[in-house]
Amino acid sequence: MDLEAFREEARAYIGEKCPDSMRNKAIHFEDAFEIYNNADADKWRDAMAERGWTAPTWPTEYGGGGLGFEENQVLQQEMAAAKALPPSVGMGLAMIGPTLLEFGTEEQKQRHLPKIVSGEVRWCQGYSEPGSGSDLASLQTKAVMEGDHFVLNGQKIWTSGAQHAHWMFALVRTDPDAAKHDGISFVLLEMDQPGVTVKPIALISGSSPFCETFFDSAVARRDDLVGELNKGWTVGKRLLQYERSASSVRIKKKGKPVNPYAVVAKKYLGDIGGKLVNPEAREKITKQTMLEKSLQLTIQRVADESRSGKAPGATTSIFKLVGSTVAKDGSSLKSELRGIAGVGWEGDGFTEEEAESTRGWLRDRAVTIYGGTNEVQMNIISKRVLGLPD
Repeated sequence: MDLEAFREEARAYIGEKCPDSMRNKAIHFEDAFEIYNNADADKWRDAMAERGWTAPTWPTEYGGGGLGFEENQVLQQEMAAAKALPPSVGMGLAMIGPTLLEFGTEEQKQRHLPKIVSGEVRWCQGYSEPGSGSDLASLQTKAVMEGDHFVLNGQKIWTSGAQHAHWMFALVRTDPDAAKHDGISFVLLEMDQPGVTVKPIALISGSSPFCETFFDSAVARRDDLVGELNKGWTVGKRLLQYERSASSVRIKKKGKPVNPYAVVAKKYLGDIGGKLVNPEAREKITKQTMLEKSLQLTIQRVADESRSGKAPGATTSIFKLVGSTVAKDGSSLKSELRGIAGVGWEGDGFTEEEAESTRGWLRDRAVTIYGGTNEVQMNIISKRVLGLPD
């Protein structure tokens, strides 16, 4: 395909189909449901799904766009240039979809993937339990096979978006007598059934993106077992690698870059002839910008490797560790540059942008925890990347 012709095609399509309300705004997991639960969001998603561009690199037989690496890069660049929000977000596209492409049966792919592409179905993750977070393999939720289905009993926690989800992918214990990492299976189950109870967890911000989920003889179909029985730990680990890979991706748009830290510093600290007056601020901005650029280049290098169809490996833990730390440090730097205006929560003394900056700073600290804490990532890196002994 002629890339420049494709660029013009993508630019025109995005320009025509993307509503103004779906442009030029930040999105966080706390408010994603509200942002995407309206007519304009539906219009934008449906238009992109029609081309398969909600999942641009997925095979066309499952509703995807079938784009190659370079074509997808062009599409993402044009999305960024238009300041367009992704047409669809969530764990379906970022996590269970890629996992099913790798481990799912053909019947599972045909049944689940097209509904992810269209946005018809939302997914949530059933991993963490009250006593099993970073030590995920100690999970206790049980699944007993009865005929053509599993019966689930137990509890999951921190199930993001469970109150809005149609389906869950979950790790469950199917052989309680097996070794810790064995006897675990990866299953899919519908949320709208009598045996599933969801209780949102209210945060100090007033939102409730996290939930507790209880299984009381809930049912998962036997043909919604992904991978082999009692071998779900392998599937579950791979899904986490997809999650970490997705959370580290940053698309660079074409054109002259604008340094967001310099913009904030000039507004709150002042400049002379375009140069920041505070030398300490200049040094901190330079260091942060270099770290972000280094991370982008590393991600790009690994993305180039994936063009051969290579699935993400343990190196995604490096991206999760460094990416979450860089994000946390970046939001902290913006708050520091704003001074007292960088710690505003609400009230007439702070602008909407300043209050959002504080919330962003707090959210980015949470990134170092979910998807596997930074301490867990360092453990994985030491063992599986560096080959150090236990």
